[in-house]
Amino acid sequence: MQLINLGKSDLKVSPIAMGTMSLKGGSTKLNANILHEAYDLGINYFDTADLYERGQNETMLGQALSSQRDQVIYATKVGNQWRSEGNAWDWKASGPYIIKTVESSLTRLKTDYIDLYQLHGGMIEDPIEEIIDAFERLVESGKIRYYGLSSIRPNVIATYAERSNIVSVMMQYNLLDRRAEAVFPLLAKRNIGVVSRGALTQGMLIDKTIDSYLQLTSGEVALANRNVDRLADNLGVGKMTILLAYVLKHSAISAAALGIRTLSQLDDLKTAMDELSKMSFLDREDLHKGLRKLEYTDHLHS
Repeated sequence: MQLINLGKSDLKVSPIAMGTMSLKGGSTKLNANILHEAYDLGINYFDTADLYERGQNETMLGQALSSQRDQVIYATKVGNQWRSEGNAWDWKASGPYIIKTVESSLTRLKTDYIDLYQLHGGMIEDPIEEIIDAFERLVESGKIRYYGLSSIRPNVIATYAERSNIVSVMMQYNLLDRRAEAVFPLLAKRNIGVVSRGALTQGMLIDKTIDSYLQLTSGEVALANRNVDRLADNLGVGKMTILLAYVLKHSAISAAALGIRTLSQLDDLKTAMDELSKMSFLDREDLHKGLRKLEYTDHLHS
């Protein structure tokens, strides 16, 4: 895979990122094999969070890829704290919490720096200037190289885009959920990269039972499924190829983070990557035929 810069940073990332949340159970041999196979496939961008499995996910990643550390991009997230009973978590975004918590992530990842440290959510009521200052201090100290945001709230995204040095925003974006396009122009103006999640629509447009999706009815989802089926047949490619190409062919998208859980899914991904060039921009537009575009209705104003 050809590496590209993530936003205005000098992080050279693969257009496919490995979202490791799907790898359950910690540092198992299978999980390590999947991570190694992904790396061998050309994926160098691995996304995790301190929230996932109470930190075990970070530990798994740090152990599996320690020998490749200089060749990979570690992206993790901060802002949520597990309750003592361990069955729920609370939003805890503050400067002191971020400064303190990065140390645990560094230890679990077996590294002395994090390539991309992301605020895992965010509300407009947060002490935003304090949070930005904490990230900037971590950059200055060398504990993180860059920072970003993982959010679907347009007012939060706009605020950080305008007031901070974030280099990326991770948000859901796919054929069924195009709401993020509302903030793409601002992010492009600020040279902030977009990392999509949910590109494969939870499998609903590939091999799972069709149901309603957000505000789309099951009938509307079925229409989208027919559009994908028709284009896949016309091009002689798989449905994963269509959905992945749909996302990656948008100029705002730097990378698509996929939750790979099995070696067979990696095989499917390799096939899809080999087929991406068969889909044109005009083909992409055809997928919209008859499909209602969703718009943000909440969190619109600062």
